[in-house]
Amino acid sequence: MTDYDILIIGGGPVGLACGIEAKTQGLSHIIIEKGNLVNSFLNWPTYMVFFSTAELLEIGDVPWTTAGEKPTRREGFAYYRKVKEKFKLNLHTYEEVLGVKPNVNGFEVATSKQTYTARNVVVATGFSEHVNPLGAPGEDLPKVSHIYREAFPYAGCEVLVVGGKNSAAETALDLWRHGAKVTMAVRKPQFGESLKYWMKPDLENRIKQGQITAHFNTVVEAITDTTVVLYDRKTLRHFTIKNDFVLAMTGYQPSFEFLKKLGVGVTENLRFTFDRETMETNVAGLYLAGVVAAGIDTGSLFIENGRLHAKQIVSHILKQQTALQTTEMIAAK
Repeated sequence: MTDYDILIIGGGPVGLACGIEAKTQGLSHIIIEKGNLVNSFLNWPTYMVFFSTAELLEIGDVPWTTAGEKPTRREGFAYYRKVKEKFKLNLHTYEEVLGVKPNVNGFEVATSKQTYTARNVVVATGFSEHVNPLGAPGEDLPKVSHIYREAFPYAGCEVLVVGGKNSAAETALDLWRHGAKVTMAVRKPQFGESLKYWMKPDLENRIKQGQITAHFNTVVEAITDTTVVLYDRKTLRHFTIKNDFVLAMTGYQPSFEFLKKLGVGVTENLRFTFDRETMETNVAGLYLAGVVAAGIDTGSLFIENGRLHAKQIVSHILKQQTALQTTEMIAAK
């Protein structure tokens, strides 16, 4: 079968939720994922614990039982795999979408393996593979990474953590607790307002006690094999620190180019054009689901609220189908 009511791009939790809703409502579906199931989890720290409790991450009304208060990354892989198996979702992994173009019945979708047709397309690609670059000379050195997995390789080393939000804070604290010498470079005058309430005092106390060094209003100017040049935007001063590794926790952004090619409108402030009630974009039959819908404002959508888009989207598709059938019946008379 290569013709579907709904083709979903992205096999993360929200993409799976869209597949579940489609199947529950009797619509044929296929989920295309260019990596593995919940591929974005691969770039998360090995021992990561979700910020949210399990019930806020559940999809398909499938209970998620965890060993601790909050689920771990490893439990996440297991849970979403079991959900996929329970609903027998039509998921194709390691298959990349290369192009989407409208046709008379909806869309033609070309992938790295074959071509499909679908009356509706849902983009649930997240944003975890498109990092915000530092834009500094030396960023391509092997010592620089935008991914943090675990602290053990950095014990005893001079590590610069770039960023001021949750990922940067969690990385800095984990590194310090496992023997790294941690410096932070934060672009803004203070840590992000979204910093988790239990993490903020911990980090601030480490800084007050001199266990972690933090430079605010500061950006990376250049990186060498043994140093990093920083620039204080408030004092207009350049200064150099010793450095073995740079972990740039600068956040991610969705693939604007991919969505532009699909015809989705992008505003001057890097937001996408779509109806917040139905999640349908300015391209009829093309929907956004999950964190990708936030555009550049990546801190406003998560699994917790993104999973709810599935019902909005499928409900709208069903209404559109009913309206079309009614029109066809009237025309037939």
